[in-house]
Amino acid sequence: MTPMHAHAVLRTVIACSILAGAQMMAVAQGRGAGAKENIAHRGASAYAPEHTLTAYRLAMVQGADYVEQDLAVTKDGVLICLHDDTLERTSDVATVFPDRFSKQLAGTGAGRGPARRYVANDFTLDEIRKLDMGRWFSGKFMGERIVTWDEAIALVRGRPGTGMYPELKSPPFYAARGVDMAKIFVDSVKKHGLERPESLKTTPLIIQSFDEATIRRMATELPTVPRVFLTSEAADVTEARLKEVATFATGVAPEKRVITSQPEMVARAHALKLTVTSWTFTTDEKTNQAAARAEMAHFLNDLGIDALFTNNPDLFPRRQQP
Repeated sequence: MTPMHAHAVLRTVIACSILAGAQMMAVAQGRGAGAKENIAHRGASAYAPEHTLTAYRLAMVQGADYVEQDLAVTKDGVLICLHDDTLERTSDVATVFPDRFSKQLAGTGAGRGPARRYVANDFTLDEIRKLDMGRWFSGKFMGERIVTWDEAIALVRGRPGTGMYPELKSPPFYAARGVDMAKIFVDSVKKHGLERPESLKTTPLIIQSFDEATIRRMATELPTVPRVFLTSEAADVTEARLKEVATFATGVAPEKRVITSQPEMVARAHALKLTVTSWTFTTDEKTNQAAARAEMAHFLNDLGIDALFTNNPDLFPRRQQP
């Protein structure tokens, strides 16, 4: 990142901080026991490149209760914040390391983006730090670098009251490579003391995964930390299945369409003392800010879910306490 660009980004964040001042006061007043929770999906990813420090900082400025970190593992065993198993969608890896694509995944359609896949686990942290993680989103973010899990912890802990919402991405993918992703994560959580009650009060932590075996493992190895089971399957929200989920998770997070098709599942989950979270709420070419806010309000207030993931944490419709 050039000095000029760094100053521009800093000015943007400072300006957002000033403009959000009144909003942040309202957010503080709106939070409390039983309050709905605003989870910044990959940070404030509607406005800045996902999983960058800029996106995380902006999410906190915009009043997010939690900042999400999707986790991947480098070749040298470091947890980094990256949504995909591969690097090509959100970096310039194909330019910096053109010949380092995965021969196993080439042309298979696995992952997202072009046919050549560059698996993050094939690169060391030092190599990944050479990649530009911002230019794909916008030239004004050129020079953004990868964020490690440790760096994300330090950043979020600097704003007491804001939580972290890590997702263990693709544990079976790493297991096939001889990498115990869950162990690396658990060791890190314990090293930082994130599972301790005093830490959970100031920096709440919720673990999420689509992988049931991983959530079951977290229930045993990190029992003090809330655990949310992600799903896109309607079969996971039947009464019988929710009873099973309640034996290993503290919450369930169905995709929006699953809840829309079975809105009664919210009450079923609550009866089992499971929280209900949904994903993903965002502005796009078909959804303007007013429509996105209205959709969030419908799921939170009409359907009764407890929390949601959004790319636009500034649009979260928080109700004021009387």
